[in-house]
Amino acid sequence: MKRAVLVQLALLLACGPGDAVVIGSKNFTEQDVLGEILAQELEALGIPVERRFHLGGTFVCHSAIVDGEIDLYPEYTGTALTAILKRDPIQDPDRTLGEVAGAYARRWQLVWGPPFGFENTFALVVRRADAESLDLRTITDLVPVAARMTAGFGPEFMAREDGYPGLRKAYGFEFGRILQLDLGLMYRALDEHEIDVAVANSTDGRIDALDLVVLADDRRYFPPYQAAPVARKAALDRHPRLGEGLATLAGSLDEAGMRALNREVESGRDLADVVRAWRERRRSHREAGPR
Repeated sequence: MKRAVLVQLALLLACGPGDAVVIGSKNFTEQDVLGEILAQELEALGIPVERRFHLGGTFVCHSAIVDGEIDLYPEYTGTALTAILKRDPIQDPDRTLGEVAGAYARRWQLVWGPPFGFENTFALVVRRADAESLDLRTITDLVPVAARMTAGFGPEFMAREDGYPGLRKAYGFEFGRILQLDLGLMYRALDEHEIDVAVANSTDGRIDALDLVVLADDRRYFPPYQAAPVARKAALDRHPRLGEGLATLAGSLDEAGMRALNREVESGRDLADVVRAWRERRRSHREAGPR
């Protein structure tokens, strides 16, 4: 009996808080989903995990990982290139990933894992009725009508180099009015006709739920935004199987799959249950193999 208690105590100490991989995420649904996917994948490998989801925006999460407050979080290559590294956009996805991976390793001892398999770019969205009545298919189509429209953009999009300031220059338009709103409020404002255009994430489940139209970035202003995990090298050294866990998630999600998961969570389903079901479907598919 005494020996069993000592063994249990040793296990608890071995997997104590200081040994856990601390996973963070930004403050929107997709980031929480990706954070939970990472957490469950690592837990399945026996790696203790601490969840610190919904921390804040890009700069909050970047500061947290640089300062060692978190060990791992999902990021997007275009965001890292333009918002964090302050470099000009590169249109080639592989070059973008190579640039950010190299810079992050040199400056902060941070390692980019393999991409999840999808991009989540900024997207300008409008109501379908407006798209049809005004013949809006591309962002360029907004140019002659933008002055009569109210746009809803988030504070980060208004401030970032790859956000509204550069977009305005690239397309040469000015909206009649701009409201700064959180993402969740933007969708409601668009649905209730308080704004006419919103900036969304291209994989957001609410695009389909509200039957919105994504305007094509016909001048290719936005850089590639491949989603991928970023980890502290110290965490990878501390947990040899961490790299294995990140590798198993390479190419695991396409844009449609990510949008579907976002929609499930936004409809009210429990985050952990949604991810658990996705992992089970993925496991069954892998076991079935090619037919």
